[in-house]
Amino acid sequence: MRALCCLTMAHCPICGRTAQARPENAASPFCSPRCRQIDLGCWLDEKYRVAVSDEEVDETVAAMPDDPSGTRDGSPTEKR
Repeated sequence: MRALCCLTMAHCPICGRTAQARPENAASPFCSPRCRQIDLGCWLDEKYRVAVSDEEVDETVAAMPDDPSGTRDGSPTEKR
């Protein structure tokens, strides 16, 4: 007998059609490989973004070099 979680049906986040759960549906939580690809395209086109707090952004900016040479003091970087 299958577990109850495997028998539940969800809705595809892209088109809204019913989507089977794994293992019957390799594209889960999407209804098809096509909807899975559409979702990936949205991430790659930066239509989706992960929210971050201002504090996280400040830490990231502080860790970035100030100049394109790759160092904070402007001295050339040594290539190995």
